[in-house]
Amino acid sequence: MDKKAKKILMNTFWTSTGWRGTPGAFAGEEFEYAQTQGLMFDPVTITHDEIILRLHELHQAITRERVAAAFLHSLSTKKVHLRSALSSWALTSRLPEHTYEQRSVVRPNYSSCGDCNVHGLMSDMDYNNEDLNVLNFERVKWGGIRLNWLLYCWLDLELFSKEAPLDCTAEDVAILTGMLEAIQDCADHDSARMLEKQWKDVVPSSKNERDVLMEIWGYAGILIPGDTPRKRRGGSADYNSMAEWQGEDGYSREAVEFYFGAFL
Repeated sequence: MDKKAKKILMNTFWTSTGWRGTPGAFAGEEFEYAQTQGLMFDPVTITHDEIILRLHELHQAITRERVAAAFLHSLSTKKVHLRSALSSWALTSRLPEHTYEQRSVVRPNYSSCGDCNVHGLMSDMDYNNEDLNVLNFERVKWGGIRLNWLLYCWLDLELFSKEAPLDCTAEDVAILTGMLEAIQDCADHDSARMLEKQWKDVVPSSKNERDVLMEIWGYAGILIPGDTPRKRRGGSADYNSMAEWQGEDGYSREAVEFYFGAFL
């Protein structure tokens, strides 16, 4: 990733005190440079149906082995922008080709599109002059925030498709093993926040990056809340896919094998 372009993207939205009140203008020499490096974009107008068709094309080229290897590669390198391809791939890999109005929803939880709703994707019929820059900023800084937005999954996989195939190291596998062991060490009623703290000494990362790591695993089906009564212990409101998870739920061995079995 080009360092100058990354700095331009970061400075557009972020200051030493946090979010910039009004983002910098998406114009000028610096913006154009970041554009040439594939990190910033003009506003996009696209339909739900066009995104669905493009996602099906992307899945012809992006395999689960490739997103899994990239995720592992990111653990020791802290290249956090590589991580959410795992959840974007998982959320959209079983999505059938469909139109927004093809399947109705009685009580939408995520979208009025029936197929997106059943797959946990937040989607709209049309996207007009949408800002992809803030989505990519979140992806590059923390590993993504709006992980189950259809627009984000599309952008994420588009950008990921341009990455060269990545290898993982023994260090990456050791970190993965440590993450799984930390899950097993959680007490039955520990919340996601307690797991985040367990991961502090396992994954080279910030608190926000660890939060995103858990959300990615939640959307990928690795960390799934069980059916037993929930006993929250603070912090669960900080999460989406992980909001109801607790220690006794553990992790899905089947999902770990599906994604990472070739590396373990």
